[in-house]
Amino acid sequence: MADADTARLCTEIVRSVFGPLTATVASVLLTHGRLGLPQLLRFSKLRPRTVRAAILVLVQHNLLWHAQSEDEGEVFEINIDECLMRLRYGRYVWLAEQLYGKSGADIVQLVLDHGKLRPPDIISQLSIYDPLKAPAMLAQTLHKLVEEAYLKPSTLLSHLSPREKLIRYEAEEKRKISGFPTAKELREAKEVAQARLQREEEEAEQVGMKRKAKDHSHKASKRKAVEEELEVNDEVYFRVNCERFNVHIRNKLIEATASERYNECAGAVLRATLKATESKQRKLSDVRSEPTSFANIAMHLPDDVDLAAGLVLQSSKKPPTMTLIKEYLGILASADNPTPAGRASSFVSLGGSKVQVEFEIIARRLQQRVLEAVARERHGDEGVRIIRLLLDTGMMDEKQISKIGMMAPKDVRPLLSTMSAESLVSLQEVPKSADRNPTRMFYLWFVDLQKASTVHLCNLYKTLYNIAARRQAEQEEPSLKAVLEKRQRSDVSQDEERLLTRNERELLAQWEKKREKLTVLEMRVEEAVFILRDLGAFAINDD
Repeated sequence: MADADTARLCTEIVRSVFGPLTATVASVLLTHGRLGLPQLLRFSKLRPRTVRAAILVLVQHNLLWHAQSEDEGEVFEINIDECLMRLRYGRYVWLAEQLYGKSGADIVQLVLDHGKLRPPDIISQLSIYDPLKAPAMLAQTLHKLVEEAYLKPSTLLSHLSPREKLIRYEAEEKRKISGFPTAKELREAKEVAQARLQREEEEAEQVGMKRKAKDHSHKASKRKAVEEELEVNDEVYFRVNCERFNVHIRNKLIEATASERYNECAGAVLRATLKATESKQRKLSDVRSEPTSFANIAMHLPDDVDLAAGLVLQSSKKPPTMTLIKEYLGILASADNPTPAGRASSFVSLGGSKVQVEFEIIARRLQQRVLEAVARERHGDEGVRIIRLLLDTGMMDEKQISKIGMMAPKDVRPLLSTMSAESLVSLQEVPKSADRNPTRMFYLWFVDLQKASTVHLCNLYKTLYNIAARRQAEQEEPSLKAVLEKRQRSDVSQDEERLLTRNERELLAQWEKKREKLTVLEMRVEEAVFILRDLGAFAINDD
């Protein structure tokens, strides 16, 4: 069951893609939580045939989980994360084109349009216009996408609610404990249940590739060597692995952050470091990347990058490329500041001749930067000063904040109250005596990153819904709607200059500008959502 802002946004996403009837079913599930078919029919007030069709559509597009309950029978639940991922589908197609060309983009777009497909269906639909050469090229690209986990198998487990399975596995582990369970035993039971669930998911995804044996006969020997190769299983339905594409979005965000903080050359070195281990980066939950060597980084560095341009060199003679790479990596690792503050501001860590990118440290810093941007926009530099002070020193009372932050006490109190109402700061009560008298208490202020991120994430969801509603309202304006319908005609689309009047062309140009501005705004908000939700998985867990 989602909160009001998330439910409105998910309903709008489903309505824009699948229409109002399917959106009604999704809205009921988002508002009431998981439901069985009889309850779904009663709350939606739709015909059974319509509800069943909507359920089939949502299951096909991986937006609906179902679970078997002993009390309620089969129940349905909306997959909120998968629904919100639809806002990034355009970026996924663009990334696929950057990695595997137009054929890769076509395959990913087709799978996204249909939810899940088998390899023969993908190849047959995309090779209509070139039935001779296209199938071989598409099969090769499809093999790469599956092998690199950009497409993953759609199994029975992927349609079951993971929360339901985790609760059941935890209950099974707790039943094995004899006597009254301790906190340690409960924690171990939860860890075992999570490991079991993850192991089942990994084993289920192995069905995407199958082995084929090739026999090679040699003249010198009669024995046959059997070499095993992997090929795509044609009987399996494949869906897009969003997390694999999210890894590329994270890497580009990290690269842009390094370029913004230092210069373009430092960003290029960090991009080469990420590319050196990109094939092994499968999940956003990785704390750091796999170790890589300086020579491997140099191999992934473009030839046209002039690293010497980003450094102030003492001699006029240009140093070797490897020396420049080590200098940049030393800067990115904050090697000149071996303190906790220096480590918290680093991008990479150096261990001998190996380099690792610190994803967790960067994610925490990005999350703090988003919250500071919110505080600066609403409360000015004083709000940012208070947040940084509390994050660096921990809990403080009002007088200490006023003294250390060099602010007047009459300005600190109303500012803290306003920031507390917005969940940017939180208040902790420490009683002096057992009676908990309010007059004998210490009131300490601190920053609860998890609470602040959650509240701001709800505000961002509200903003995304408002953007979608504004786009829909602009598009439904009668004069613009008539021109857009006329533009969709086949004869008009082939010759717009002659068959559209000057006023109609000006109206379309204005609409294109408005839509572009709304799209850019949506991308910026979505970037903040990515930092707080996707990268915030371990960033909120403070040491």
